[in-house]
This record gives sequence, C-alpha cells and structure tokens, in this order.
Amino acid sequence: MADISIPTYVLNDGTSLPAIGFGTYPLRGEDGTSAMVSALEAGYRMLDTAVNYENEAEVGAALRRSGLPRDEVVVASKIPGRHHAYDDAIASVRGSLERLGVERTDLHLIHWPNPSQGTYVEAWRALVQLQKDGLVRSIGVSNFTEEHLARIIDDTGVTPAVNQVELHPRFPQAGMRAVHERLGVRTEAWSPMGKRRAPLDESAVTAAAEAFGVTPGQVILRWHVQLGSLPIPKSGDPQRQAQNLDVFEFELSEAEMSAITGLGEDDGRLFGGDPDTHEEM
Repeated sequence: MADISIPTYVLNDGTSLPAIGFGTYPLRGEDGTSAMVSALEAGYRMLDTAVNYENEAEVGAALRRSGLPRDEVVVASKIPGRHHAYDDAIASVRGSLERLGVERTDLHLIHWPNPSQGTYVEAWRALVQLQKDGLVRSIGVSNFTEEHLARIIDDTGVTPAVNQVELHPRFPQAGMRAVHERLGVRTEAWSPMGKRRAPLDESAVTAAAEAFGVTPGQVILRWHVQLGSLPIPKSGDPQRQAQNLDVFEFELSEAEMSAITGLGEDDGRLFGGDPDTHEEM
C-alpha cells in the first residue's frame, strides 16, 4: 500500500474531497477493474465515473476488491442528458447505486447542462432531494457556465459543491475559476493534461520538470493543485498512476505557474465542448 498523503479540500457542504481523483473513463471489463484496483493501491481515494462511461459495475467491483473501508473512498458518478427530467434523474441515481453496489454515492454531478433541452434545473432539484434523502453525500455539476450555475442556484437556493470542467494548460479557464471562487464552488478538472494536446514538450513545462527532477505530467498536475483545481487524471499504468499522485513534495514558483498558464489559447478546448451548444445524451 502506497504511503502517499493526499491533502483534502473541504467543500461548501462541509464534506471533503481528496486534492486529486482518479478518472475511470474508458476503463471497462476485467482490465478496467484491475486498473482501478491498482489506482486504489497506489493511494487514490476518489474514483470518478458516470452513467455514460458504462463502467459503474467495474468501479463497484474495484472498490470491493481493494478491501478498503467504504467510507475511505469517494465514489463519484454523473447523470446523463437523457435523464434530466426530475423522475428520470431520481431513477438515474438509483440505477447508478445499483450498478455500483453502494448505498449512496459520495458525489453526484449533472454531466452536461444540455441547455437546448432546458431541463437541467429539474435534474438539479432531483439531486437536492436525493441529498436530503441520504442517497447522495455531495451534489454538483459538470460543464456548467456562470449562467447555468446562476439558474440552478436561483431556483433552489442550493449551490453546487463542485463544477467539473475541461481545464488544462491549453485551456486554463480563468473566468470560470473566478466564478467558482466567488460562489464557493470547488473546481474539478477533466482531461487535466490536455490529452493529445498535452504540452509535455513545452519549455514552460520541461524546464520545471528538470528543475524538480519530476516528469512533465507531474508538473502539469502540480499546476492544477496550486490553482486549487482538483484534477482527475486517468491512467491504466501502475507506475504512471503512482507518479500522477506524487505531486505534493515540490512547489512551482509564481513565474513557473504563470508560464504554464500562459500556454492557454482563446479556445483551447479539445473538441467542440462548449457547454452552451454541446449536447450529450
């Protein structure tokens, strides 16, 4: 068992999340379960899944196989676009609990707002109720803009604990991070490296990696940590999993942080994932 101590963030509802989580997409089948068990053995204590990843059963299996106490691992899932209507959202979460084999999730998000449908407010009301009923510990959203956040907060008086957004050095999301800061919402980052556009060869990253004797990937994850962004990297490789978690023993300078943030582009998104137009059912 790895001896890595991961700092935690206290959320606006009083619960806490580890400062780094483990992304499970697209891990499936026996290989997927093994990769997740390996991540838990490396020291990860948060598994991020979704109905649309079609691997909630594997996440549940990994949790049981790891032998870790249930309350030591944060299990997070997401409601897909096709389940936004109130009753469908309730049923969606219950379905996730069944596939995961758990009595409650620790964090449940709305996966995308799908504004053309206009029913994400219903899904949010459902999550508020599910939290009251004890089926979900913390509730949040994913890919919401400032406008989407304002709408659900105005409607329910409940502010999401988390908004998981695309965030990496090519797309640093300064505007959304400021919105989250103002509202008391924790920023979570999907595709924290930037996938195929990861700036692993950029001097802003390689210089810091050389200076600290770490990998470029570790530098990028450390950049997230210092921004206050909670990254959820995914890797099926045990050595890489351990590396991705080992980012708490060094600290980037302000100049190094600025240089990495400076890699951002006006629209550095990996695909057309603009929450105002992208639809994911």
